[in-house]
Amino acid sequence: MKTRALVGWLLLPVVLVSCTVGPDYRAPVAEQIAPADWHWKPAEPGDAMPKGEWWRLFNDPVLNGLETNALAGNQNLRAAVARVDQARAAARITRSQFFPELSLDPSLNRERYSGNQPLPFPVRLRPVYLDTYNVPLDLSYEVDLWGRVRRSFESARSQAQATAADTENILLTLTADVAANYFLLRALDAETSAVSRTLQSREDTVRILQARFEAGTVPEIDVAQAKSDLGVTRADLADVQRQRAETLDALAVLCGQMASTFSVAESPLTGAPPAVPAGLPSSVLERRPDVAAAERTLASKNAEIGAARAAYFPVVRLTGQGGFLSGRASDLFTMDSLTFAYGPGVSLPLFTGGRTKAQVAQAGYAYQEALANYHQTALTAFKEVEDSLAEITLYAKQADAVVDALASAHRATELTRARYEAGALTELEVVISQRSELQLERQAAQIAGSRYAATTRLVKALGGGWDGVEKAK
Repeated sequence: MKTRALVGWLLLPVVLVSCTVGPDYRAPVAEQIAPADWHWKPAEPGDAMPKGEWWRLFNDPVLNGLETNALAGNQNLRAAVARVDQARAAARITRSQFFPELSLDPSLNRERYSGNQPLPFPVRLRPVYLDTYNVPLDLSYEVDLWGRVRRSFESARSQAQATAADTENILLTLTADVAANYFLLRALDAETSAVSRTLQSREDTVRILQARFEAGTVPEIDVAQAKSDLGVTRADLADVQRQRAETLDALAVLCGQMASTFSVAESPLTGAPPAVPAGLPSSVLERRPDVAAAERTLASKNAEIGAARAAYFPVVRLTGQGGFLSGRASDLFTMDSLTFAYGPGVSLPLFTGGRTKAQVAQAGYAYQEALANYHQTALTAFKEVEDSLAEITLYAKQADAVVDALASAHRATELTRARYEAGALTELEVVISQRSELQLERQAAQIAGSRYAATTRLVKALGGGWDGVEKAK
């Protein structure tokens, strides 16, 4: 009967363990921040969905190589991966509280007692030696009656998932930054090409006008004006080359390489970026790592409320100790040397000066903060998508307009040059026409780079490319 009663008392916590205080997590629904005609469902983070090598949409082997180098050598990405491993290890530490803690602490102790002990009567004793052999086994286990351990593990696991999502965000940002800097580099190459051609033309013009001035067929002012314009063009070329060098150095850092040994051959940007398919569903935003991280952080904060509320209730621990204790090694592992003790322990909070109440309130406010952050992240996600789509559309229109203007400017330069040769215009009017043409050429190169960058930003805003994404019906 005693044995049955003991077993019953030990099984009682197991029956009660199903009680878990605190609110169960419910994924947020953001209908209050969306337009009325949008249909929302509970958040289902898809940051772990394979996104593929989205940069291959651009069909550029050089870009593909740079992305590979960045994934292999970027130090920020390596640090982020290490943070994920730390968070997962922290979750495993919390999970260990589900299991009993068992420790073995064997010891050997030899003591010598003095022969001159302080006694009330004079007597001389012999020194005494005492050997103690101890092999104790200690057991401790907290019965998770109110779900404190489960809520703590739930919080740690969600936080580890949020950290993993943060790493995915760093990965997405890294690949997008590599692509954006690469396209900027290519746009600067196009500008360099345009300015270099103009520089060569103006050097030829200066030589021709200098010869004509010496022959007395043109005034000196034409030569001076041509030389002034040549100097301006050289300054423009130096400025573009400076921008290219800075962009190249930024690419080197992103790829985890020394800037002094990093190089990318010049190749002007041509053509248009890949077209964005119509009808992409809004659910693709669930792939965004920052949205997923915000949602997982919210889940972690929700679990912390339960862990804080559990402090209102008593903590029950089952403790036990057993082992062997003997004064002689030969008798250590015998039944007469066996020792043990066991029993439950209860810790009941009676008065904490309002600490527990404040901790619960703090956890609740932290949840409200995380909820607001999630909504803000969702709002930002839609804003970034809308901005990128608008940029893609408007940059395309701007590019068409600049192409038409450039064709007209080129024709105007030809006509101005012809009239100058006929003596109807001055060199200054030719220079003004050439400057206008060069400005439009550089603007066309910049817009081409901006179109590619806008497409890259859309990919980042969507959380990845659109290959394999089912269109909305």
